[in-house]
Amino acid sequence: CSCLAGIMLLEVFLVLGTLLIYFLFYKKKEETLPFKDGWWSRGEKPVTKEDSSIRPFKVETTEEELSDLFRRLDQARFTEPLENSCFHYGTNSVHLRKVVSYWKNQFNWKKQVEVLNKYPQFKTKIQGIDIHFVHVKPPRLPEGQAAKPLLMVHGWPGSFYEFYKIIPLLTDPASHGLGDEHIFEVICPSIPGYGFSEAPHKKDFNSVSAASVFYELMLRLGFNEFYTQGGDWGWLICTNLAQIAPNHVKGLHLNMVSVSKLGLTHLLSVLLGRYFPGLFGFQDEDIRRMFPFLKKGLYRILSESGYAHIQATKPDTVGCGLNDSPVGLAAYILEKFSSWTDMEFQNLEDGGLERKFSLDDLLTNIMIYWVSGCIVSSMRFYKENLQKGIGTQKHEKLTVQVPTGIASFPNEILHTPQAWAKKKYTNIVSFHFMPRGGHFAAFEEPELLAKDILQFVDKVEKEQLWKKK
Repeated sequence: CSCLAGIMLLEVFLVLGTLLIYFLFYKKKEETLPFKDGWWSRGEKPVTKEDSSIRPFKVETTEEELSDLFRRLDQARFTEPLENSCFHYGTNSVHLRKVVSYWKNQFNWKKQVEVLNKYPQFKTKIQGIDIHFVHVKPPRLPEGQAAKPLLMVHGWPGSFYEFYKIIPLLTDPASHGLGDEHIFEVICPSIPGYGFSEAPHKKDFNSVSAASVFYELMLRLGFNEFYTQGGDWGWLICTNLAQIAPNHVKGLHLNMVSVSKLGLTHLLSVLLGRYFPGLFGFQDEDIRRMFPFLKKGLYRILSESGYAHIQATKPDTVGCGLNDSPVGLAAYILEKFSSWTDMEFQNLEDGGLERKFSLDDLLTNIMIYWVSGCIVSSMRFYKENLQKGIGTQKHEKLTVQVPTGIASFPNEILHTPQAWAKKKYTNIVSFHFMPRGGHFAAFEEPELLAKDILQFVDKVEKEQLWKKK
């Protein structure tokens, strides 16, 4: 009998030991996202080692390129807008004519190419394709201080150019009244298929693929520990990178957050949160931005997501037209810079485009798409990320343990309250409601965003939060 009890006791210890080992080792393994080692060039992956050299790159333009553009602009065929329709039906063609006139007669692409080339740019081959990136080091460093590497990732329909105004605030904060306690070395890559990064030649290049490529890029540049920052697709790519390499990402700063794995609590908070905010962890500002939910949530998703449905299903079809017509491309992209900056801009005939941006800046971004011919490949990224359905990917089911800072801008298309975000990002150390600004934060409000990044990094560094993950 005592022998039987001993065997049972041994079995209990074995089960408990197995569970302990599982939770200590295997459970931890599950928390990270597997690195995606792809091959995105044409054909089979060669047996020879990939050329990992880093080559200087400059944006260049030719007379042929410009004369082709002007010929197409001259031959543009416009449609009359409906009376008093402003931007409610999309880009208003009365205003579009004015933009095209400026493009032909005043916009100086050669001068903007010089602006683009003011920061050092490079290309390097990763997983078979050329990756383009801007790499800016600080002009000066106080003695004994090292620059902190910061990877900044853009989205659609933006580009690496979105960061040109924030780069000096981060690489030389003291000259802009932001102190010199934290100085950054900034790396802004173009997502493969965007701008001057080569487009993948094979299917299935998604956000995890991009995160894996950028992780390799940072390691190749010699950065074993670094910070990441992003909005739009940059939010998802940087999130995935924090899931792939939590021991290398010291902190994750986001100016857009979306949570795809919604439970019963989220549903109840949508139905009852307005009446019992405290019960769901909502603040006054959450209520103001989210409710009435039908208008600010559901209807907004329906009215603003048509482009995403097209791009997530048949990107090449509409892409053909945009790649062939600079005016069509401008109409398509400018509409996003209007409504995503401020939904109220739809009530204006000029879409409020020049209230936050200059035409030179907007046209420079459009020209990056035009001269690189990347609009179709940039749109395909939606299909690669969404074709299997929302909430089905492994990265959507995993949490993020890396110290996270969120700058929540009031005019972002959809608001994600901290109460929702913390279910995914379990280590939010900084969440701020920003006083103004929309979707293109770095482009629109560089100083506000820079200050939020600086205070977030200060918190992580002072409390050594990355060591406590």
